[in-house]
Amino acid sequence: MKNYSRYFSIPLLLTIFLRILAPAQYQPKNITDSELKKANSWVEAEYNSLTQDEKLGQLFIVALYTNKGEDHIEGVRNLVQKEKIGGLILMQDDAAREINLVNEFQKKSKIPLMIGMDAEWGLYQRIPTAHKFPWAMTLGAIQDKNLITEMAAKIAEDCKRMGINWDFAPVVDVNTNPNNPIIGNRSFGSEVSNVVASAMAYSNGLQDHNILAAIKHFPGHGDTDKDSHLDLPVVSHSLKRLNEIEIAPFKALMDKGIGGVMVAHLYVPALEKRKGIPASISKNIITGILKEQLGYKGLIITDALNMGAVANKFKAGELDALAFKAGNDIMLFSQDVSTGKKLIQEAIDSGEISQKRVEESVKKILLTKYFLGLDDYEPRDPKNINEDLNNDSHQKVVQKMYANALTLIKDEKKLLPLNCNETYYYVPLEEAPYQTFLDNLNLNTTVMVKKSSEISSIPPNSKVIVGFHKDNSTAYKPYKISAESKKTLSDLSKNNSIILTVFGSAYALQDIDISKLSTVLVAYENNDDSMKATTKALSGETKIWGKLPVLVNENLKAGTGMELNPSTRINLPTTQKQN
Repeated sequence: MKNYSRYFSIPLLLTIFLRILAPAQYQPKNITDSELKKANSWVEAEYNSLTQDEKLGQLFIVALYTNKGEDHIEGVRNLVQKEKIGGLILMQDDAAREINLVNEFQKKSKIPLMIGMDAEWGLYQRIPTAHKFPWAMTLGAIQDKNLITEMAAKIAEDCKRMGINWDFAPVVDVNTNPNNPIIGNRSFGSEVSNVVASAMAYSNGLQDHNILAAIKHFPGHGDTDKDSHLDLPVVSHSLKRLNEIEIAPFKALMDKGIGGVMVAHLYVPALEKRKGIPASISKNIITGILKEQLGYKGLIITDALNMGAVANKFKAGELDALAFKAGNDIMLFSQDVSTGKKLIQEAIDSGEISQKRVEESVKKILLTKYFLGLDDYEPRDPKNINEDLNNDSHQKVVQKMYANALTLIKDEKKLLPLNCNETYYYVPLEEAPYQTFLDNLNLNTTVMVKKSSEISSIPPNSKVIVGFHKDNSTAYKPYKISAESKKTLSDLSKNNSIILTVFGSAYALQDIDISKLSTVLVAYENNDDSMKATTKALSGETKIWGKLPVLVNENLKAGTGMELNPSTRINLPTTQKQN
């Protein structure tokens, strides 16, 4: 055997050996070789202590709901005890009950459970009493990406409080389709560079605080016209286009230490020749591209296996086995763990897949669990959990995000900041609440509200603030402005100076004629935090410097946005108005 000691020192050889032993993509920063050696020793010991059935159990994550009744919870309890599953994904909706159940299940598990949640915009996505953080599209407008890291660190804090180890975020799909029914506001935007920078900032905020991230949905869900929760979308782009847009963010982030990649239920003919085979069960895509071509070493997890795109076409259990054979490490939201394990074992027995393949995935899972501190799980206390997930510290962070996302498209007549000595009229349009915006405007300015049916009473040459207040209850819904609102805006713009504020996606401006409007501001979302942040900016208290994260139309391209520094044209009274 060749002697390599002449080329490498013994300590360097040891370091290389330890790094090779550790296949997991994620590991704490600045980890020492002794800590790495200890991690690998724990993995080896735990792996060797498991029966084959227990090893296979590590490959499955099932859903835990607290709003589905005791039969559901008992079913999950049985899976934890009998099937020795590897983890849970927490769904709706009682935080305290979830904590109690996780504490119970962790205590009963030989190997600690990985606890995941879809918390793209914070735990609010599943727990309604938690505080809502901005959607990714809003974050994509922010120019200082360190702010996104700050926000994700706060989400990580909430995850830790709940005993959650893995946030299935961020979405790195490049949203090039304004009518996308499933991604939309969940995407950072339509530009690869912005998506990559925003996603890296988000992932760092999680993983620097020991919460695993997962970039999704590989190989790219941004240009689809079907909801994969219901049916199988087709992404029919050429290989060149896929590499330049859809796959590009994943490729850029592959070697940045992000702990997980979630694979989508998409049919991509350029990557998978077998007709109708989703990426999530395609060996060509997962093993061939993700693992071998792109060299990804972290945990590979399916999108939820109960989604219609796959659940309507494949039997539960069989689907899990197909997913594992394709190269996934973890089957998420499994509907039949027992059958899945049985079929995987049969594939091993027949030589279709090797035991080495099981060893690779299970050791990757175990090592990640160790790095996340699950070798020494500490039960969480459910007391005051709702207050801990929703308080002033959350509001402070969230309003900072909305303030920095605000995007000023135009201000031709220099109507901003608002002048406290003038009277403005305010016309709220569309379907969502607006009172918080109106109340906060009236703190520094005199604003008279008029319904769309009352605009004829507004004197000519007035300064009119128009608000598009879009429904904020879902991140998925494409934005369309009604014909009635368009007509009202057009009528108002004939004889008045208009300040249009869009409390919804920038896509709301797709077919709006803004040529006759002096001022257009995009606030991205319609909620109390967004409305408060917007009124402060309109009053000149905070800087406006966000940029459009998406291509809206030929006149409103990604990157559009003016800067307006605080107090540059402000005239606040000596004593501000009070509520």
